[in-house]
Amino acid sequence: MSPPLLVVAAHPDDEVLGCGATIARLSSDRDVHIFILGEGSTSRYASGSERARAEVVRLQASANAAAAILGARSVEFGSLPDNRFDELPLLDVVKRVEQSIEQIRPSTIYTHHPGDLNIDHRITFQAVLTATRPVPNHCVRELYAFEIPSSTEWAFQQFQPPFKPNVFIDAAGTIERKLKALAEYESECRTFPHPRSPEALRTSARCWGTVVGLEYVEAFELVRSIR
Repeated sequence: MSPPLLVVAAHPDDEVLGCGATIARLSSDRDVHIFILGEGSTSRYASGSERARAEVVRLQASANAAAAILGARSVEFGSLPDNRFDELPLLDVVKRVEQSIEQIRPSTIYTHHPGDLNIDHRITFQAVLTATRPVPNHCVRELYAFEIPSSTEWAFQQFQPPFKPNVFIDAAGTIERKLKALAEYESECRTFPHPRSPEALRTSARCWGTVVGLEYVEAFELVRSIR
């Protein structure tokens, strides 16, 4: 079996939105692990409130159910404050990522793109890039960035660098599993024409597919590859 793969996401549902079909495809021949740094959507409620705590429990249950659908081997939660990663020392976020890497020893990581509108996404990328510095004998050999509907495109390329995908993974056989996994996040799904609606996600995958002559794909930007 190939070495483990790690997905580092800022919030519950980002792992599905960003690379759910790819997780489903790759999990058939390698262990895929998911590390979700933040609580997710608790910023909608008063900090520390009963509703916020209940939301964390609900989202973690959804993440575990989605991971089971996609075939991921494990899900870990960092429980950082939602939409407030910028209030934390970057070193604290980096340490969380380093701990996950040390535990799993992945050769490949998928994470957020640095040009996203969401601040947590941008800091997640920075933390992952820092935690995977290519020092001698570091386990991570490949690093990919994914897009998140309603964040990457809603930045309107005003944050640098813009998303420029150059790796495309065939999702024809797994796009429906991605949508089924996303349905576990009931409160995070939206109706068309919102970018996180099932119709829009399917359309986006078909649009990227036309770029490389396939029916459905997920698009990624290769940040670094050491062969």
